[in-house]
Amino acid sequence: MTASLGGLHVLTDARVGRAALDAVTAAVAAGAPVVQVRSKDATDRERYDFARRVVEVCAGAGATCLVNDRVDLALAVGAHGTHLGADDLPLDVVRRLAGPGHLLGGTARDPERARLLVAQGADYLGVGPAYATTTKTGLPDALGPAGVRAVADAVAVPVIAIGGVTAGRIPDLLAAGAAGVAVVGAVTGAPDPAGATRELLRALGGGP
Repeated sequence: MTASLGGLHVLTDARVGRAALDAVTAAVAAGAPVVQVRSKDATDRERYDFARRVVEVCAGAGATCLVNDRVDLALAVGAHGTHLGADDLPLDVVRRLAGPGHLLGGTARDPERARLLVAQGADYLGVGPAYATTTKTGLPDALGPAGVRAVADAVAVPVIAIGGVTAGRIPDLLAAGAAGVAVVGAVTGAPDPAGATRELLRALGGGP
């Protein structure tokens, strides 16, 4: 494993412009240890240019950069890893393509899926939605801390809870066995991304 997973994963939203990059820069400067590039509404070239800039921002602060869905993009820009959803390439296939040093995350909602992904080579699992969220449409029902615990108890790799995460909900998620949390709007949609990042890090026990 070539990079740290950290306790806070900041996901970019669908934008790939200056505002999104500014939010990432502020979050990393405030101590965010992991950024995941999640750009849905853009051309491949726009995604590439944006991801490359995020990699540069992360490199300057020693933060880990992951790319959502696209292992080809992650490899092209030199990101540390890729996070794969249920509709992406199979995780074991991506592991063969990316090699052993590439961080790979998979998405799981139940212990059976979690164990399968770990057997295929997942370094960590994203579990959610932990709570109801409007960031992404078409999501299944929220798992709650009990659902997060069921997955965390089934595997030895870190579990990162995502979906509706706020600073106030982090203690319950940590108590349920989550190693960390992932957020989208809580940071990139905040009026003060740096302040929001520091608040989340404090809730995780990693900030002043």
